[in-house]
Amino acid sequence: MPILIEARFWWQRAQGLWRRGVTSLRTRGLAASAQRLALHLHHPTPSVRALYAPQSTPFAPFHMASAAQPQVSLVIPVYGAWAHTLACLRALAEHPPLIPFEVIVVDDASPDGSLQLLRQIEGIRVHARSENGGFIAACNDGAGLAQGEHLVFLNNDTVPQPGWLDALLATFAQHPEAGLVGAQLVYPNGRLQEAGAVVFADGSAWNYGRLDDPARCQYNYLRDADYLSGAAIAIPHALFEQLGGFDTRYAPAYYEDTDLAFAVRAAGKRVLYQPAAVVVHDEGSSAGTDLSCGPKAAQVRNRAVFAGKWQAALATQPAAGSIPTPGLLHRQQRQVLIIDALTPQPDRDSGSLRLRNIIQVLIEEGAHVLFVPANRSANGDYTRALQAMGVEVWYAPSMPRWPAWLREHGPRLHAVMTCRHYVASELFPLLRKFAPQARLIFDTVDLHYLREQRAAQLRGDAAGLRAAELTRKAELGLIARADVSVVVSHIERALLVQELPNAQVQVLSNVHAPAPAGPGRAERADLLFVGGFRHPPNVDAVHWFVADVLPLIHARRPDIALHCIGADVPDSIAALSGTAGVRIHGHVPDLQRWLDACLVSVAPLRFGAGVKGKINQAMAHGLPVVATHCAVEGMHLQDGSDVLVASDANAFAQAVIRLHDDTALWEQLAANGRANVAQHFSLESARPTLRHLFLD
Repeated sequence: MPILIEARFWWQRAQGLWRRGVTSLRTRGLAASAQRLALHLHHPTPSVRALYAPQSTPFAPFHMASAAQPQVSLVIPVYGAWAHTLACLRALAEHPPLIPFEVIVVDDASPDGSLQLLRQIEGIRVHARSENGGFIAACNDGAGLAQGEHLVFLNNDTVPQPGWLDALLATFAQHPEAGLVGAQLVYPNGRLQEAGAVVFADGSAWNYGRLDDPARCQYNYLRDADYLSGAAIAIPHALFEQLGGFDTRYAPAYYEDTDLAFAVRAAGKRVLYQPAAVVVHDEGSSAGTDLSCGPKAAQVRNRAVFAGKWQAALATQPAAGSIPTPGLLHRQQRQVLIIDALTPQPDRDSGSLRLRNIIQVLIEEGAHVLFVPANRSANGDYTRALQAMGVEVWYAPSMPRWPAWLREHGPRLHAVMTCRHYVASELFPLLRKFAPQARLIFDTVDLHYLREQRAAQLRGDAAGLRAAELTRKAELGLIARADVSVVVSHIERALLVQELPNAQVQVLSNVHAPAPAGPGRAERADLLFVGGFRHPPNVDAVHWFVADVLPLIHARRPDIALHCIGADVPDSIAALSGTAGVRIHGHVPDLQRWLDACLVSVAPLRFGAGVKGKINQAMAHGLPVVATHCAVEGMHLQDGSDVLVASDANAFAQAVIRLHDDTALWEQLAANGRANVAQHFSLESARPTLRHLFLD
């Protein structure tokens, strides 16, 4: 039976690619279709970091670019091992962080000449202990001397990689609930040493991912950890003092970092592993690895001390001997999987922005989110942005083929949402087989068949209408089979209620974060169109507007320009830049400048479906909109109050000029548009639906 299910998956995938290829050729042409196919099939190998190491040359005095008023204090305990200390300090000096910092080196009565050499390095603060007290005493001494708002404890046998400290400290700004943040530790040979650590019910612990490939998916997203090795950790200075520093009952060393993590959690803060902060650690270089004698013997003794102190907290930890897996690490959360065709690109299309914000709300609600692009392809900064949010993103080559991956990970899932009919049709049978306990959610994104029907009707395309009917059957079939389906407007839900009265259909529309209102009308000029040009309705809209509407506007206001912003500009759109008053800007990663500078946003869509992100985005920033009836469908907007609506060229041009000239109307639409987004399309308005869909 599993073989038949997997064979069906590959057959449906082949059929789906063929059908979508034919449809794309009809609507987009050969060049755009080839580019789109490449996106779905390309599986680039994620780039592997080349580890940096300073040159190993004889010591000569050098300067550390420390700050007089540091925001962070690096505390480095030293007991001999001068070669390691020198490499660590050279790494900090050669690649200083952007954040103002100071370096406090605590010499713990080194038996070699470390102290004398340290005093020859400018820009560091050296504290010399009169007698050896061990790691805990040295770190607590250094913390007592620190001036920074944050403390970073760094072993001297480390080589911090460029950018490590800025990534570590940025975590506190991005996640205010963080109380302790640790780096990804790797061995000098490039193997993973620790991606956070797991503590078992008996107080024993294990470095998660030890000796594995650090590039693998499961080690490269921000997540909570049971504890973080004290070799490279950051903590707010005030919190460290509040907790009394490292607990001296573990002196001279071992289990003090584990104890600190448990104390941070007990104080209501999170302990986070930050994979973007990479530190090479020559583990055991100073204390050795033999647990039966020497400094490491304290590790065995202190485990019992730790287990006694945290007995109640340890009761909820995994049993000793458990094999740490991503599912085990997130066992106390609802684990939900989201699958879309490609990795979200929020700065390029509104569907991606919607999905990114849905993920953000789910994380805020306590869910652990897994995301997999259907093509299993890593996508650079877009993938890293999800991982920085705490999303467990899977991609090739770490991820095997879909059947094998779902066989392993399906049992841990509480809910699965597949986006777009051509993705869901391939994966539904596998999901039912390998995750039968999970709620299966089908996100239409928009009703594709409705968009295809309207496009074909506009062109008088009989073949297009037949293709749209095939899409309709596919979408309705999935909606009937899903536990619940999601549409973006009440219009589409009403349509589906007529088509499939017994289906469970809910509205989950565009989701937008709060945005500033932007400048007033007097500081603005010109028109703005935003939309990715892989989407055929946007191509048609710009052509129609430039050919039929803009000349009518220029007949009365020749100084008004149209700024077109969107990725994947085809030649036909690029050629419009020679038209009077038309500026084609292509992809712009940050739209804020244009949302603040333009006077009117236009949405001249003649066909399409769903809810238009370009309208939500403009309104969220206080930029009034002129749109067609098709563009505002299902958006709870009232013509003349929230938006100006017109669908023929003459009426559209008149609406633009009217809004351009009427200050009172402009201010009314700006205010009401923002109110509309807050009421219907905000994170808060989506939150109850998301709780019900994914977490109940």
